[in-house]
Amino acid sequence: MIEIKNLTKYYYSATGGKRALGDVSLQLPRGEIVGLFGENGAGKTTLLKCILGLLNYKGSVTLDGQPVNRKNIHLLSFATCEHSFFPTMTAKEHANFYEMHFPAFRRKRFEALMDFFELPAGRAVGQLSTGQKNQFEVILALCQGADYILMDEPFAGNDVFNREDFYKVLLGILEENETVILSTHLLEEVENFIGRAVLLHKGCIVGDCTMEQLEEQGKDLMTFVKETYQYRADRVIRALGELGGKDR
Repeated sequence: MIEIKNLTKYYYSATGGKRALGDVSLQLPRGEIVGLFGENGAGKTTLLKCILGLLNYKGSVTLDGQPVNRKNIHLLSFATCEHSFFPTMTAKEHANFYEMHFPAFRRKRFEALMDFFELPAGRAVGQLSTGQKNQFEVILALCQGADYILMDEPFAGNDVFNREDFYKVLLGILEENETVILSTHLLEEVENFIGRAVLLHKGCIVGDCTMEQLEEQGKDLMTFVKETYQYRADRVIRALGELGGKDR
């Protein structure tokens, strides 16, 4: 289990400090597929990077009861749209490199996903299209052999058909002990893929609900999100009215 307690993160600049996360506490058991949602700047990426130990913060993050360190960091993998691969290496060279450094590397899964995305194994990854780079980033995260797979907007640049098919493939290949934490804005696309939704707003958790609970309440994910954020359906009409008034 990933357990986060009272996690607070500030970013500092010459003009002062800005809070990115405020007193966040969260438990993420093994075997869950969790959707992490929130507007731009809500703190989603910051939270994932704190879990990985890439940022300094106040509070605590433990992995199966232990602090995240060199001894257990291999249990975490990360797919980010910022990319973490070696651009001059080919996909095949990446697989060989990962196999050397991660004993649990899933070679068979790697080759199956490469075939699924129709990615060239012998071309330098830096020469791929943006969508292909993102696909390869996801493949590495899924094949590292980690128990906890963190994904930050991994499907940017991919067409809707590739994304839809990939959700189905992912559900089919994940094992019981594998946990996925997926940060994305594609609410309606992942609704039938995730088992739990966690909502962030201005660095705080404002909603945490399983899809089973939503179903029992007769709500879909978008309704839950809109209610939690107190979305105003008339905001567009108001804005157009104000703009129209100024143009007259």
